Amino acid sequence: MKIICIGRNYVQHIVELQNERPEAPVVFLKPDSSILLKQHPFVIPEFSDDVHHEVEVLVKINKVGKYIDVKMAHQYYDEIGLGIDFTARDLQEQLKKKGLPWEKAKAFDGSAVIGEFYPKSDFESVENINFELHSNGNVVQKGNTEQMLWKIDEQIAYVSQYFTLKKGDILFTGTPEGVAKVHPNDKLEGFIEGKKAFRIHIK
Repeated sequence: MKIICIGRNYVQHIVELQNERPEAPVVFLKPDSSILLKQHPFVIPEFSDDVHHEVEVLVKINKVGKYIDVKMAHQYYDEIGLGIDFTARDLQEQLKKKGLPWEKAKAFDGSAVIGEFYPKSDFESVENINFELHSNGNVVQKGNTEQMLWKIDEQIAYVSQYFTLKKGDILFTGTPEGVAKVHPNDKLEGFIEGKKAFRIHIK
């Protein structure tokens, strides 16, 4: 399986990082080694002093697809989840200034938290899903999928032009505003429509 991530998909997140609004979805990949194992803490890597949490709605692909029409994209997933794209922001900024790829800052071991998945039928509309990230009991990120620049079906159609989607692939759909540095002993909890999807301890 592969992890496909969409960057800069919420306007206020683009603003908070002072990035340019993209004309097309920003796409990057994480390897399967980036998945944080269940029940394991997230260990801040030695190469960064500024790792940020980025909570995101996740989509699990359920069949093979290539050049998928946006009108047919809804047939390629039936589960919705929540996760975190941990980002070494200091390293990412260094790489961006040099025009280099982001993988070292985005795809390192343990950088992808994949929480619980729920049937798509549990949600009235995939274009109106509320989600939150709590840090030590306080809400730090809050979003709704209606705020996306590119909706889930549009992302699937776009990505499938470049990468064949396969059963089990996971799409990270972008993060809302509120990203911030994590610290040792932080406890992060993710909620999607009020359901707890994950709980992570930072070390």
